[in-house]
Formats: sequence, C-alpha cells, structure tokens
Amino acid sequence: MGGRRNGEGGVNWASFGDFLAMGGYGFYVWGAYAVTFLGLAAEIILLRRRRRAALESVARYHRNPHETAP
Repeated sequence: MGGRRNGEGGVNWASFGDFLAMGGYGFYVWGAYAVTFLGLAAEIILLRRRRRAALESVARYHRNPHETAP
C-alpha cells in the first residue's frame, strides 16, 4: 500500500523542460510561486520600513518627550 513498485506511480519527467512545462500547467504553477514570493518579499520590506519608522518615532519621543506626535 502506498509504495512504488517497478517505477509505478510518482511523477517522472523526460527532461528538465518537461519539468518546467508541468504537463502544460507550468505557467500557472510557476506564476503562483512567483506571485507568492513577490508578496512575501514585499511584506518583509514593508515590515522593515514600519519597524524603522516606529523605532525612529520612539527615539524622537525620548529626545523630546513634550513634543506632540504627528
């Protein structure tokens, strides 16, 4: 049960090009990976910017605690 016997089951490609084509669905598969990667990269960049802005705000407050926040 569940095991491979004599090369049955599993996914096999004849070439790297066949692997990239994914049986005709390569555009959708690799496109989904690209969109996910770009979304994660954008999130990391935006989080770093927000963190930096928050730390600068705290530092500004500690330098002049009587100044009102923007």
